[in-house]
Amino acid sequence: MFDKSVPLGATIAQSSAKILVGAGLALGLFAAPMPVHAAGDGGGSSSTPTPTCKKNYVYNKHKLKCVKAEKSSNLDDDNLYEAARDLAYAKRYEEALNVLKLASNQKDPRILNYLGYATRKSGDVKKGLSYYQAAIDINPDYTLARSYMGEAYLQLGDVANAKLQLKEIKLRCKGACPEYAALESQINGKPKKATW
Repeated sequence: MFDKSVPLGATIAQSSAKILVGAGLALGLFAAPMPVHAAGDGGGSSSTPTPTCKKNYVYNKHKLKCVKAEKSSNLDDDNLYEAARDLAYAKRYEEALNVLKLASNQKDPRILNYLGYATRKSGDVKKGLSYYQAAIDINPDYTLARSYMGEAYLQLGDVANAKLQLKEIKLRCKGACPEYAALESQINGKPKKATW
């Protein structure tokens, strides 16, 4: 029944490993990487990763397929926001900006935040700051916009204003949120890979 040349503990460990790998494959734990969404990103996100679509297409969560990113696509603002966020995190900034411009509510803080993010990451830090400020003017408790605003200030060498945003985030989450940790590590010169 057992191979006597292999110690019993090793046989059990090998069997356990095979079971765990098999279970992981069955559960899809080793699937291809999908976009990770920001904690505190303002809602509208789901725990299900959004599929990646080809250029100029976004995933329509209602039709469950990629559709051309245009006004006639009947995509709601939540869908556009999620698609743009995913594009921005994938460093497809121009596409993200084009998708965000399709949103019917251009005063949605989430839309403004990612307009700021994609604009800043495209190289226009000052214009990005104006979008973050607009998002914060509407929702002062939007810690993700504050964190990104702090990062923008750091890009401009303005540590004092970055620290001001860190202080504002701490007031809102008592320092126990990923936005606080990410900005604090940026300010301290020890950037952490964001877990959002």
